[in-house]
Amino acid sequence: MINSTAVPVPARTFQVDQLSVEVFSTIGELSTSMAVRVGELLSEAIRRQGSAAAILATGNSQIRFLKELTAMGGVDWSRVTLFHMDEYLGISGNHPASFRRYMREKVESLVKPGAFHYLDGEALEPLDECDRYTRLLQDQMIDLCCLGVGENGHLAFNDPPVARFDDPHWVKLVKLDDDCKMQQVKEGHFSSLETVPPYALTLTIPALRSARKLLCLAPEFRKAKPIAAALEGPVSTACPASILRETPHATLLLDLDSSSRLSR
Repeated sequence: MINSTAVPVPARTFQVDQLSVEVFSTIGELSTSMAVRVGELLSEAIRRQGSAAAILATGNSQIRFLKELTAMGGVDWSRVTLFHMDEYLGISGNHPASFRRYMREKVESLVKPGAFHYLDGEALEPLDECDRYTRLLQDQMIDLCCLGVGENGHLAFNDPPVARFDDPHWVKLVKLDDDCKMQQVKEGHFSSLETVPPYALTLTIPALRSARKLLCLAPEFRKAKPIAAALEGPVSTACPASILRETPHATLLLDLDSSSRLSR
């Protein structure tokens, strides 16, 4: 069983359209709350149907949450199937910036899930790889999607120029915009804008929203601008994360820093 007796309580909660928003005093409290909630949702799915399936996000903002989740215990990971939501095209699974490597080191090697399906960034036929991963996703109900928000407001690699709320695809090949690539440089994954791969494979917004429950974790000052745009601007692909406001099964978890530009 998961010990949820000391789950941090948000400093404040509010609703924006159909989206529930919770603001925590610190990133530590946010990460702990997220980890406990994810553990409980996975365990409940296993009790209900014998197994669970979830999509996980990468990125620096997810590291603390994933560390707490994998150390927490109480989840029968042998009954959990995991997916991730994006990968650069043309880099090996051992590249320091590879999201496959991120997930192997921070999740798979620690909890040994029943299966972890990876997007193959080295696929010789990327469109076929999109089809393969789509079939894996659609073969079962996805119980939970844990996602973050990019500095340009993206969800996964659905940057503003390529994001579609009504995308007919579940997985697609996209060209990354410069704002997205610069975030990867600032986070230390690449040495310069020119070294970031120009293309990536990504789950689309309809694929992410297809999960029974979405939990979006977006801490830190650098996320304050896109969070303000998502919650107080129009629902538009100019800020893809704004679609969360039309997702009643989503909850957005912030800290004081990432919520600091909100007018409320």
